Amino acid sequence: MGKFVITKNDKGQFHFNLKASNGQVILTSQGYSTKAACENGIESVRNNSADDSKFERKAAKDGRPYFVLKAANAQIIGNSQMYSSEDAMENGIASVKNNAPGASVEMEE
Repeated sequence: MGKFVITKNDKGQFHFNLKASNGQVILTSQGYSTKAACENGIESVRNNSADDSKFERKAAKDGRPYFVLKAANAQIIGNSQMYSSEDAMENGIASVKNNAPGASVEMEE
């Protein structure tokens, strides 16, 4: 089962990473000003990850595929890593769909 890991950077912003059961980061959030806002972002990932239309497939300037997950209001709530192929990106999307709904949440110190 996956997990959300919340971290706080040196500027006081909170971020989360969704990690697959193998520990690989499959989705990274924006910065949030409070832990509560970060936790709301996690809930938004849980709620929106089941809907394939919320995943926007993109390509970086160098052509590598990646995806973003958007909330109902069209705001980006998470970004993926860069992938080596579109198949690998689709596997990443499937991993978010499988891991996000039941993922635990922990705070990294």
